[in-house]
Amino acid sequence: MNQGLIPAKWAALTPDRQAIYDVPGERRLTWRQLDELVRRLANGLAALGIRPGDRVAVLSRNCAEYQALYFAAGRAGFVLQPLNWRLAVPELAAIVRDAAPRAIVVGDEWRHVLAELCREVDVPHVLQFGVDGDGSLESLVESAPPEEPEWSAKIGDDDPFFILYTGGTTGEAKGALHSHRSAAAGMLNQTVAERIVPTDVYLLTGQMYHIPVVLAMNYLKHGCPLVLVNFDARQTLEIIEAERVSAFLGITTMLNWMMAVEGFGNYDLSSLRNIQYGGGPMPSAVVRQALDSFPCTLIQGYGQTEGATMCFLSQEDHVDALAGRWPERLQSCGREGFVTSVRVVDDDGHDVPQDGRTPGQIIVRSEANMLGYWNRPELTAQTLRDGWMWTGDIATWDQDRYIFIVDRAKDMIISGGENIFSVQVEEAIARHPAVLECAVIGVPDDEWGESVKAVVVLKPGHRATEADIIDQARRHLAGYQRPRSVDFVAELPKAPTGKILKRALREPYWAGRERDV
Repeated sequence: MNQGLIPAKWAALTPDRQAIYDVPGERRLTWRQLDELVRRLANGLAALGIRPGDRVAVLSRNCAEYQALYFAAGRAGFVLQPLNWRLAVPELAAIVRDAAPRAIVVGDEWRHVLAELCREVDVPHVLQFGVDGDGSLESLVESAPPEEPEWSAKIGDDDPFFILYTGGTTGEAKGALHSHRSAAAGMLNQTVAERIVPTDVYLLTGQMYHIPVVLAMNYLKHGCPLVLVNFDARQTLEIIEAERVSAFLGITTMLNWMMAVEGFGNYDLSSLRNIQYGGGPMPSAVVRQALDSFPCTLIQGYGQTEGATMCFLSQEDHVDALAGRWPERLQSCGREGFVTSVRVVDDDGHDVPQDGRTPGQIIVRSEANMLGYWNRPELTAQTLRDGWMWTGDIATWDQDRYIFIVDRAKDMIISGGENIFSVQVEEAIARHPAVLECAVIGVPDDEWGESVKAVVVLKPGHRATEADIIDQARRHLAGYQRPRSVDFVAELPKAPTGKILKRALREPYWAGRERDV
């Protein structure tokens, strides 16, 4: 199926119902208006000579035009290439050079970045939109015919849909190419896990240049209104109350900041039905706080840019854990999704014992997996083997197939010959009442090879010392696992998924030195 046809279905069924509320742009679109915008965008881009398979890059914050461009690209067979606006111009230029888009669409906020970018790379067509833009996209839309695009009936299934570039936790920029089929499979996984109903109102808190946009498109696929924001904790609470939002995805940091807003208890959040959290393991203390603070169910979703949605810790798992039944599962990312098979294997691809102790790498087989990495056949061959995607995440699993992530392969710390999984240390430190979030890394140690360092962000208005953090860890960990030093910072560096970029934390300590892990 062509995912770009989603607006067409609902424009026929509920033409005057709200499809999108673009909060930053103060703009509401009905399904009829969204579908016409999608058709005009697709036809306008085609009039520039863009053909199926050609890439169209986008540099913008969340807005109605951004979502419409996803559907327009799908409708006409173009491949959307979202760009991470947090990247510096040289990094953006490398990504644009790699995918070689035929056009780039830029929101007015980034027009100065566009000028620098165009000095680095040549893109045939440049289109701007917004109040301070040059009006070129608006002109293209106005002049384009509203008819159904020429190729839409022939596009779908295994045709490429979008490329999401990710440095992940490795720092290596690579484009994960997804098809209409992989997007649809990811949506099906999410539909079952989130238990979507027609009355839902979905709030997209993540940016559209990364995989959570598939979750937003899934609610649109169900005919549910989509509310677009650029995350701010207080504003998000206000929007949930005003728009009667029923579901959203919040990474650990977002939920922490929302719960830390002064007067949190005064917001009417009764419309919330379910919150999905992700972006890495959440400390069980934070899960418990979220369950106590938000009036709805919680699920955890584990996925990657390459694999969309893979595992879920269900609503019942959370209820059971809070009631004292299998509380350890709060540290799990759950079990394989509806259309996904997951295994934990050794280096030779053999399943490790389901004993909850033996670590191995998570591998995934699913139609939601990417087609491969753009222009990276060797890396694709390393990652996709015999139908299974090797994630690079290290985990254990138990007899009921619950997956417990213990680390990224490159984040494991080896100190004095002992393997130390940073997630276990972070879990212990997060129990301190002053800790908002933390990351644990290995730093050079002349005696032990590596020693454990904790990097900690404190909650607003709270205080803690290095000794407090080390003592907290000492209560729950073996001596060799506890941190030897602690840094306090205002924020942690993160990938678009919300995963903490530990490589960025390690770099200053390992400059000029080789790390064996």
